[in-house]
Amino acid sequence: MTAPSTRNVSEREARQVAEAAREQDWRKPSFAKELFLGRFRLDLVHPHPTPATEDAQRGEEFLTKLRDFCETKIDGARIEREAQIPDETIDGLKEIGALGMKIDTKYGGLGLTQVYYNKALALVGSASPAIGALLSAHQSIGVPQPLKQFGTQEQKDTFLPRCARTDITAFLLTEPDVGSDPARLATTAVPDGDTYVLDGVKLWTTNGVVADLLVVMARVPKSEGHKGGITAFVVEAAAEGVTVENRNAFMGLRGIENGVTRFHRVRVPAANRIGPEGAGLKIALTTLNTGRLSLPAMCVGAGKWCLKIAREWSAAREQWGKPIAKHEAVGAKISFIAATTFALEAVVDLASQMADEDRNDIRIEAALAKLYGSEMGCLMADELVQIRGGRGFETAASLAARGERAVPAEQILRDLRINRIFEGSTEIMHLLIAREAVDAHLSVAGDLIDPDKSLSDKGKAAAKAGTFYARWLPKLVAGPGQLPRTYAEFGDLAGHLRYVERAARKLARSTFYAMSRWQGRMETKQGFLGRIVDIGAELFAMSAAVVRAEHLRATDDHGREAYQLADAFCRQARIRVDELFRRLWTNTDDLDRKVVSGVLTGTYAWLEEGVVDPSGDGPWIADATPGPTEKENVHRPIR
Repeated sequence: MTAPSTRNVSEREARQVAEAAREQDWRKPSFAKELFLGRFRLDLVHPHPTPATEDAQRGEEFLTKLRDFCETKIDGARIEREAQIPDETIDGLKEIGALGMKIDTKYGGLGLTQVYYNKALALVGSASPAIGALLSAHQSIGVPQPLKQFGTQEQKDTFLPRCARTDITAFLLTEPDVGSDPARLATTAVPDGDTYVLDGVKLWTTNGVVADLLVVMARVPKSEGHKGGITAFVVEAAAEGVTVENRNAFMGLRGIENGVTRFHRVRVPAANRIGPEGAGLKIALTTLNTGRLSLPAMCVGAGKWCLKIAREWSAAREQWGKPIAKHEAVGAKISFIAATTFALEAVVDLASQMADEDRNDIRIEAALAKLYGSEMGCLMADELVQIRGGRGFETAASLAARGERAVPAEQILRDLRINRIFEGSTEIMHLLIAREAVDAHLSVAGDLIDPDKSLSDKGKAAAKAGTFYARWLPKLVAGPGQLPRTYAEFGDLAGHLRYVERAARKLARSTFYAMSRWQGRMETKQGFLGRIVDIGAELFAMSAAVVRAEHLRATDDHGREAYQLADAFCRQARIRVDELFRRLWTNTDDLDRKVVSGVLTGTYAWLEEGVVDPSGDGPWIADATPGPTEKENVHRPIR
């Protein structure tokens, strides 16, 4: 059943809306973009950038204060048990300035860099992933970040001091029948004098249950004097007509304040509009360029905790006369957790420092960090549960009740699982990154593969493409990765960088071949595009790991150990990359499509016999028809 308020749009219109929201230009260099084009620009990431002394000092001072708060004021077991963060805990976070970590000091914030903001999220997220989610949703995608980038001075003066110390914020885009397809957005904001009248329903509003301020995406109808389109607004959560109709419950992040919010004839001052009409999606995507780094940052924290528990447990637990860590089957899992944690921290720190320096365009790097971090975080947590055996499946409360250490391994697995879904699911991230990865090809050959273009346009595109590929393709044949002494300054890790350089050229050749083979049908080859992106993610992580190891060696900070971890990670990653390259052309994609078609038409319905369905009744998608609420308002601001 489809919510009756949902807009019906064609596939082409949906693509056009998404394309219009993209940042079209590349004004700054991008390491990852170059990587997908077969150019290994090591100079963009090496030497490893470092924070300014003053920034580092300010960041370390706050981390010390935050660590003390996490150790003495956060009871993660209580949050899990009661499925709610205590008000006094949130009040304490406000007091130490945690709501304003990324807000400039002139507005009452702490003015932390992206590097230290992410370190803080990793720390607090290890104490309670629900608190990490609250702080991240507030600052990474809530009111502060879009106002910092797109707000007027008056908006900054009005809202940022509140966001820094007292007000929790939320970001509202998703609707009951609208996820990653914003062209179908149904919430409207109708101009009325110097206000807009907001009507609609928003789903999965992280922080929405307790928020004081909301960033709301709504569609402004096109009319005289109004360009219209999806537009961003700052909305007071206590405004008349705003109702939180439900506080949602999930398999993980049980303390998260996520709900359903209804807007019925809510008047929003035109002064609260962020940017011009129609710029909402572009604002959201630009905000996410750095905002996405918060999720992999918390995955780094999870990896560090998984490694700690794996080390302590596998040394204490003995089987067949020796610690389980000494058994190869378990040891391989521990090695994976250690090496991957090192690499993921390298990715997040590198991308974060690049964001702080603002010399590079990091939209692909941040997206790769989110994709890679969320996938690898889940794998590390799953391996920890396996290492712990039955105790990994048992809750911390149950372990404590029978006298053992209350290790929440199963909880971290549940808590991390959402990262593969929100702020861009893995599947959507694959498509988003793939679109950027093939941008250069579409720029020169877009009209050539567009079925709606005229023969004249196609002829011009063919000439343009011929000139581009005549210069580009020969450079993919050979490169420094084939010379045995290249990157010698990296010592034992040089071979891994040579592999990355060779693999980058191979990746670019594969992409070109696919474009030539499928042309306009390329966008439907999501399996192929996903593997292309996964290869790029592994190569980016390998590069970051090696550069970080060399940086630590040069600063005499665990350099030898870092080299060992980087070497282990790169060898593991190379096996994965080689397999992904094989699967580009040897896979079951065509057969899978036939099976899916059969499933949807009921051909295999007989396979479902022999079970009962315990699901309850009700529509697949709740009705989101605009109108007055029929439910109690469960909004509870924390003051």
